[in-house]
Amino acid sequence: MASIKLEGVEKVYPNGHVAARGLDLEVADGEFLVLVGPSGCGKSTALRMVAGLESPTRGRILIGGRDVTALPPQERDLAMVFQNYALYPHKTARQNLEFGLRMRRTSPAVIAERVSRVARALGIEELLDRKPGQMSGGQRQRVALGRAIVREPQAFLLDEPLSNLDARLRVETRAELARLHRRLEATMLYVTHDQEEAMTLGDRVAVLRDGWLQQVAPPMEVYRRPANAFVAGFIGSPTMNFVPGRLSSDGGPLRFESPYFSVPLDGALPAPPPAREVRLGVRPQDVQVAEPTSADAKGRVDVIQPLGSDMVIYLKLSGGSEEMPLTVVLPADLRVGVDDPIGVRFPRDRLHLFDTRGGTRLN
Repeated sequence: MASIKLEGVEKVYPNGHVAARGLDLEVADGEFLVLVGPSGCGKSTALRMVAGLESPTRGRILIGGRDVTALPPQERDLAMVFQNYALYPHKTARQNLEFGLRMRRTSPAVIAERVSRVARALGIEELLDRKPGQMSGGQRQRVALGRAIVREPQAFLLDEPLSNLDARLRVETRAELARLHRRLEATMLYVTHDQEEAMTLGDRVAVLRDGWLQQVAPPMEVYRRPANAFVAGFIGSPTMNFVPGRLSSDGGPLRFESPYFSVPLDGALPAPPPAREVRLGVRPQDVQVAEPTSADAKGRVDVIQPLGSDMVIYLKLSGGSEEMPLTVVLPADLRVGVDDPIGVRFPRDRLHLFDTRGGTRLN
């Protein structure tokens, strides 16, 4: 396997649309890195440039330390798995697996050994004599993965490979991919818009927005310490709550002040800035129910959505000229009904502060 490196990579189309802006990113040898972001953020364009299907306007792409920026796809020794499987419909699964090796004039004995080994590893031995039209979506996706694996490339590129599967199959196939990565110790660059896929699969997650790289870090670091308000709002479900307010000290401890509540920040900032507009972020899973006497904020229950062991509750906080929405995730056995009054508390070590102007993290 080999590393993948993008150095200052940009992509500007003839119509002026900028899909990638100065991307500096490295996928280490054997690493599973996930590119995630909303539709149109440039993640698939970045993958296609690595594959050689798009040419960068500026910058370099290196694979295993070799500059491949000007090389055609067939000379990069990469295997790509597409969203639509891209299997030959008139060929059996076995023939699809064999095709790339036959084009390389690999010996029949080596082809047979590799196909048998990969089919066994992916549990598709019984599918080898079927054509794609005779398979389910999950089976076709495993064959597509097998076709990539059997080539033994330097690295794997996966472009939203699970998006056509139903919810149950997506979960199962994610687990298969994770096991496969451990077994192969393969370099994988994976593109998805699904932040749950990114969190569960990646050794590291790279978040893109409008062609700009926002943060690259292990999944839990992205979740617990998002670099900015965009990352904080994109990663995590339900999405993070944001409350506009101000930092204030008035000669005493630093506090966050809003029309709905006021909370001390207990040394959350290394150097308290002067009074300024900020956004306080708190994840729904971190909000706690509290007695009125110890609550940071008070409101009423607006909507309840049961999710089995948990429930998502949408609150309306009182205090300003209008009620402010707040989402919380609580145990399903909590006795609460619509329009009930409720008090909530925000754990101080789980609060996030962002600059209002640029969205940069402050704490």
